[in-house]
Amino acid sequence: MNQRASNLASTLAAIGLAAVSVPGFGAGFYLQEVGSPGSLGTAGVANPTNTRGADASWTNPAGMTGIDQQHLMAGFQLIVPSIKFNSKSASNNLRPPRFAGLVQGGDGDNAGAIAPVPSLFYVRPLSEQARFGFSLTGPLGGGVDYGRDFVGRYSVQNVTLAGAAITPSFAYQVTDKLSLGAGVSAIYTIMEQEIAIRQGAPTPTSDARVKFENLTDWAFQGVLGLTYAFSDRLLLGIVYRSEADTSLDGDVKFYGLRQPLPAQPNNIRIDWTNPQWLDVGLRYRLNDDTLLFANAGWQEWSKFSSNVLTFDNGRVGEIDRNWDDTWYAGAAAVHRLNDRAVVSLGFSYDSSPVKDADRTFDFPVDETWKLSAAYGWEHSDTLSFSVGTTLYFVGNAPISQTSQGVTVSGDYDTNMLAIVGATLRYDF
Repeated sequence: MNQRASNLASTLAAIGLAAVSVPGFGAGFYLQEVGSPGSLGTAGVANPTNTRGADASWTNPAGMTGIDQQHLMAGFQLIVPSIKFNSKSASNNLRPPRFAGLVQGGDGDNAGAIAPVPSLFYVRPLSEQARFGFSLTGPLGGGVDYGRDFVGRYSVQNVTLAGAAITPSFAYQVTDKLSLGAGVSAIYTIMEQEIAIRQGAPTPTSDARVKFENLTDWAFQGVLGLTYAFSDRLLLGIVYRSEADTSLDGDVKFYGLRQPLPAQPNNIRIDWTNPQWLDVGLRYRLNDDTLLFANAGWQEWSKFSSNVLTFDNGRVGEIDRNWDDTWYAGAAAVHRLNDRAVVSLGFSYDSSPVKDADRTFDFPVDETWKLSAAYGWEHSDTLSFSVGTTLYFVGNAPISQTSQGVTVSGDYDTNMLAIVGATLRYDF
């Protein structure tokens, strides 16, 4: 093997270790907003105590016992992010003449990728105590696209992650106060990513590219739910979601290499664990027109921290992202304006899963503040509509990352997203 081929092989190994890119916001890449008024209009705060909509089949299966007739809900939400990096320095750490030169590249403009997310929920009473539910949601995902001239392109140029979950669920009212629910989510995940390969001076014109594409997997996640009515006014809701092992298999493709790599891989498998999740909420009926909500939760993102990559040429890499578990808390209110219209307002805070020193360009997350609002109206006794929005305000996410001998430092002066959506509800 000649020296240039050896350098390229070493570069590929380094790229592989940086290739586990799962973009998102807030507490990891789980989304609490699933296109329903209770989630989108309350920053997810009303999810664990939802007993009034078919989306309870996803948010808390035990809440389905509060629904007395067949209930269908269809939603659509659009995720519109603004992710703008502001570079402060970019240094070339490689000294050989062939790699010398200033680091060239820009800040990538808005790296956020707009994502449409549909949803569907259904609940059917089986008896006075039992309910069956079904949901189709997009509970995780995101993406960044910095472009091929990005100054941090040796870490990532673009990456997308999308997950769709199909969840059948069942609920049973044990007593007048206690209901229990359970379900299993079959989650289909697809991911693609592109990274620049450095072949000399750190300039876009001399780079090659590697692309990981068509990475897919089916994973399964259990969900358990409980609701308990302390009184006619106060309700407790608890939801637990289990871990889900993800093993993405896909293709590896190279573009612009000056010469082929020795034992060049064609396939890759990326393994990680989606964390378990505990969500606890309270709902209090202040009066006939106003409901108050509070929730708090925990997600074990330290479990996701270990990522394993296996190439079909025998190379295996493992990295630790040094992620921490996260927690969140929020409050919300729903107020009935008249016999046909309601409004809601919600606020929540999510801690960051990553310290500043460990943050990466594929996942520029920080602590997150969320503000939500929604408006709903009843067209008739069986048909109603709602519109809502949630705004994520993410911290400035300072970052300093080294990849392929280039260290890029800076922060994100604009790091936010808006989720806007609409819902149709039909009672049979």
